Amino acid sequence: MITREIQLAAQIAGAPALDNFTVATTEVDGEVLVRTDQVGLAATYLELMRADCTIPVPAWQPGRRVGMAAIGTVIRSDSPELAVGDLVQSMTGWSEYSAGPAAQYIKLDPIADPGYYLGQGPTAYYGMADVAGVGEGDVVFVSGAAGGVGSLAGQIAKCLGAARVIGSAGSPAKVDYLVDELGYDAAFDYHDGSAADRLRELAPEGISVFFDVVGGEQYQAALQTARPGARFALCGSLSSQLGGAAERFPKPDHAAAQARGVELLPFSCHHTTDQIAAWREHFGTWLGEGRFVYPQTVIKGGIEDVPQAFLSLLQGSHRGNVSVRLS
Repeated sequence: MITREIQLAAQIAGAPALDNFTVATTEVDGEVLVRTDQVGLAATYLELMRADCTIPVPAWQPGRRVGMAAIGTVIRSDSPELAVGDLVQSMTGWSEYSAGPAAQYIKLDPIADPGYYLGQGPTAYYGMADVAGVGEGDVVFVSGAAGGVGSLAGQIAKCLGAARVIGSAGSPAKVDYLVDELGYDAAFDYHDGSAADRLRELAPEGISVFFDVVGGEQYQAALQTARPGARFALCGSLSSQLGGAAERFPKPDHAAAQARGVELLPFSCHHTTDQIAAWREHFGTWLGEGRFVYPQTVIKGGIEDVPQAFLSLLQGSHRGNVSVRLS
């Protein structure tokens, strides 16, 4: 089968641009042939596109397909495990078609919105439930709360019993979205004055949990307003993602954290079978109980539109989990 796919034209140094990507034609063949229906986008992909990638997995190389999570429909199968018409999930990336052994595809239950499967829920759940251990009475602050991970993390905290959940976002519209649609108790625009001052106003007794995907000033603000014994689940540092390797992932100030009795808990989620299963179990329950909203932006377009959608995600143009539904 001849297919079009997005390849990395050149590894990224500094700000990403469209000329870092190219649309290539290639042939795919294997035990199972799948038409890609929808591909997921995540800010984490940017790090994998860099020559100085700091994530402990191989960086993506020029001339190779990029992307990861995808949902598709089986259109040919030589495996008894999968039949034509089955909905499947894979990590085959940004391509119109993919092929390979049946083992690389996970059969999914057909649901009204298959985009649910492309979200960053495993990361948000693992960080909030397992790493930070959120529970009854916690006052939680989530940075970058309107993004794919943050928009889920705050809701997870509420479902786990947090007394108060506060989020930061990059515009008044996103602040309203957090409170009015996602159930955050309070939120603020991080462009609107000192983040530390806003946190003191919204959490006068201090925060006990910080879920961080931004770093920078918001990390410092959380440190200044943390209660003794607060747990900081450190997921990323988007505020500095365009700098050099050291700037993209600045080392947290352990001395200042220790002085305030704050526990720093850096983590990464590898989306293991157990992590995915834990997320789906709780997500399905909370969604069925009407306690959870799945925030997502679905962009319709061809495979050639995926790089621009990815760049728009990095620029903060979208809310929630972002995917492209191929047409």
